Amino acid sequence: MSLYQRLQVHAECQPDKTAIDSEAGDLSYQQLKVLTDWCVEYFQSLDLKTGDRVAILSLNHPDWFIAAFAAAQCGVVLVPLNWRLSVDELKYVIEDCEPKFLLHDLEFANTAAELNLSFTEMQLARFGESEFPPQGSSSDTPTAIVDVDAPYLIVYTSGTTGRPKGAVLTQKAIMCSAEMSQHMTDITADDRVLNVLPLFHVGGLNIQPLPALLYGATLVLHARFNPDDAAAALAQKKITLINSVPTLLQAMLSSPNWKPDSYPAMRAISIGSTDVPVSLINQVHDSGIPLIQVYGATETGPVAIYQRIEHADRVGCIGRAGILCNVRLCNEEGCEVEPGESGEIQVKGDNIFCKYWRNENATDASIKDGWFCTGDVAHCDAEGFYWFDDRLKHVVISGGENIYPAELERVIRDVPGVDEVAVVGRVDERWGEVPVAVIAGSADKNAVLQSCESLARFKRPKDVVIVDVLPRNALGKIQVQQVKALIG
Repeated sequence: MSLYQRLQVHAECQPDKTAIDSEAGDLSYQQLKVLTDWCVEYFQSLDLKTGDRVAILSLNHPDWFIAAFAAAQCGVVLVPLNWRLSVDELKYVIEDCEPKFLLHDLEFANTAAELNLSFTEMQLARFGESEFPPQGSSSDTPTAIVDVDAPYLIVYTSGTTGRPKGAVLTQKAIMCSAEMSQHMTDITADDRVLNVLPLFHVGGLNIQPLPALLYGATLVLHARFNPDDAAAALAQKKITLINSVPTLLQAMLSSPNWKPDSYPAMRAISIGSTDVPVSLINQVHDSGIPLIQVYGATETGPVAIYQRIEHADRVGCIGRAGILCNVRLCNEEGCEVEPGESGEIQVKGDNIFCKYWRNENATDASIKDGWFCTGDVAHCDAEGFYWFDDRLKHVVISGGENIYPAELERVIRDVPGVDEVAVVGRVDERWGEVPVAVIAGSADKNAVLQSCESLARFKRPKDVVIVDVLPRNALGKIQVQQVKALIG
């Protein structure tokens, strides 16, 4: 069954039920299907063919899901764009995936227009306007051009080279991950799910929002995160489930609107994207709400390992392997480790991506005999519960966003006086981590900081540390842990 067919079932069985509750207005399941059908006709009228890409640059909006279900029905490939990126960074992604169409909202109309100057063959349409989705001419269900094993979503995630890579996910992968998400929290049509995470992340899209719609629940959609609004909505909208990241959840708990006694409907909060502080878990548990962890990556759809609500008392645990995928831990020789020993997390199943877009070398390096090598390290206890240890990849996670040091290092190396550079994460009370550039040479600190102004604001180094030489091992490789010791 395809994503569109799942929508069709709910439109027939509970047509008047609210599917999406948002600032832009409510949509019933029947309305969502009608608008999706119009969007399918619209895509087809633009001569979009199976495999053509459609990019989305928008805050969270109901039209996002209209486009998503329509793409699933007519074989179009969606490319969510991270609106936190600079124009230059967005240009790289667009040049790589070559979308024929860019859907955007009013917030990013100027950015879309600027991008269109560089990519004139790419057509534009704006969310929330009469032009999208335009009223269709037929009430019949559009002809399906559906292959659930074909590319459906390309989500760009930077790699160790610093250049973004497009992880290609099929409908089958998205639905497999969604089914595991349902198993994680037992989502039913009775649930009211609040989403404040950006939909351009596969975690923001597919840990709860899309599963909520696939299982007939009501999705309460906020355009962007505001801690006071989110905390208030938990009571006002009788929310039963919400997914978050540590930085955002801590902001909600610090809001004057956080009143857990007013959330009798709340069944659980799920959380992921980075290490979750035990103090935060305990704080939520003290309020009487279960907090459960979910682990995965863009390349795993993203759900791969998770706690169920009955396992919330295992504080710090990231859960057991998902019911529809296999997980193993391997050492550097590729052999599985014994219980209690640490090894790289590897995932195999219908939920993993099929390839990196136009990047065969990166695909071959990441998928070995069907196993996706995550680059993360964990250990597993005798009962099959996983505990996160560390990251093989030197990613800095700041406020739930991945920052890849190589991307910053490539820019900083061009600054006069920089002999060598390493970017590492410094613990930060607000953001979890922030990037810090460690420089060997005579470069000016301000020049280093200014060199990164072309990057998204969240990626820019928050400090520059000057040293005589960077620590390296016998093979000449920079010792990241020793570099971290230099930044205090």
